[in-house]
Amino acid sequence: MDNSPHVRFQATDRSYLASIKKEVTHIAAQIGFQPQRLGEIDLIVAEMASNLIKHAGGGELLVRHFQSSDNAGLELISIDNGPGMADPAKMMQDGISTTSTLGHGLGSIQRLADQTQLYSLKGWGTILLARVYKKTLAASPVRKEFDYRSIVVAKPGETVSGDGCYVKLTGSCIKLFLGDGLGHGPEANYAIQTAISAFRFCPDQRPVDIIQHIHRATKKTRGLVGSVVVYDSQKKQWNWCGVGNISTRVSSALLNKSFLAYNGIIGMNLPGTMNDHVLPVERGQLLIMCSDGIQSRWDISRYTSIQRYDLSILAAAIYKDYTRRTDDTSIFVGRVQGDYGGIG
Repeated sequence: MDNSPHVRFQATDRSYLASIKKEVTHIAAQIGFQPQRLGEIDLIVAEMASNLIKHAGGGELLVRHFQSSDNAGLELISIDNGPGMADPAKMMQDGISTTSTLGHGLGSIQRLADQTQLYSLKGWGTILLARVYKKTLAASPVRKEFDYRSIVVAKPGETVSGDGCYVKLTGSCIKLFLGDGLGHGPEANYAIQTAISAFRFCPDQRPVDIIQHIHRATKKTRGLVGSVVVYDSQKKQWNWCGVGNISTRVSSALLNKSFLAYNGIIGMNLPGTMNDHVLPVERGQLLIMCSDGIQSRWDISRYTSIQRYDLSILAAAIYKDYTRRTDDTSIFVGRVQGDYGGIG
């Protein structure tokens, strides 16, 4: 799956519903969905937004189109700080409601979408994930050695994001980049898109060399901060190098390691000497990278059983509780060998 940005919609009262549905339908039409499927997507959006308003007093809907190697689709994530649910699985059944309604909303979303997951904690709020694909999904999808998801959202009021991330596979290595163009708006977006283009076509294997390659390519931009991680599946190790305030952390049951970045600005000034950091890979490890649009002291241990869910749920939980909403925001979450209940 690619790492295209999400469009953020505020669902605070019913007067927003028509415009949200119209804009999401426009995004879906650009992907190439047929009219019948567009109508079903319209119903999904209506139910998700209505639930935010009715049960949580409002919330956010994050929407993006995505493209994988053999499919494309639409991802929708609703996020709220409402009362939460004691039994989320039960609430996905038709006829179950916490209000006096018929209780068909969540059940209809589950029927119409190709993939759904609901995560909720009493007193914390709820995250609902739905994906709709252009092509029918395989009955038994291939399990990935390294699975990943991302959330990239522009600063409120901006139409483009100065944050971005990209993933590419080369031989036995998976190369990951997350960056943040200085400031926000079109110039920051130009910086990050130039960096992503350089990263995509860089032949180097070492993170230090990749960052230096990006540095040379972005000298005519306003600059950026960024981190590069290379997951080497043969050597079973992480290789990492970063410049600036991108938070990069590897977590497992036995380890919680934060990588310290070098001072500097890619495209403007790099340290004279930089080295890669190397860390052994373990089954079930999480790699989490965040721009400074996320507060630095985020903690995923507060989310009960969340590692059993799709990685987009975890990324959305971090976004929900720690986004500053005064800057562009990007979160990348990757997991080694095991989907733990993820939905593809």
